[in-house]
Amino acid sequence: MGRVTTHVLDTARGCPAAGMRLRLFDARQRIEIAAAVTNGDGRCDGPLLEGAAMRAGAYEILFEAGAYFDRIGIDLPEPKFLDEVVIRFGIADRDGHYHVPLLISPYGYSTYRGS
Repeated sequence: MGRVTTHVLDTARGCPAAGMRLRLFDARQRIEIAAAVTNGDGRCDGPLLEGAAMRAGAYEILFEAGAYFDRIGIDLPEPKFLDEVVIRFGIADRDGHYHVPLLISPYGYSTYRGS
């Protein structure tokens, strides 16, 4: 059964990014599909998308990084260099596992297709 999962690591502090809000969208129609908040391990408690809801197409995960940095007390200039981080990705295999992690700091981020 296919699914979309994510986790967020705060590379500036060297720990999971607990309490970061994120939203999954259908990228073509800009329709919100799911919303979640990362847990103490920087992961969502369940898949953002799975099973029959998995369809081939373009998706976006919007990570609310700026609000996360505010909440943990990182003093950043306004406007923040990174506020909302959007990762746009494609699903070709509806039975596949698409793990989309975010490695974040106030001034940079990276991602990859994980397992």
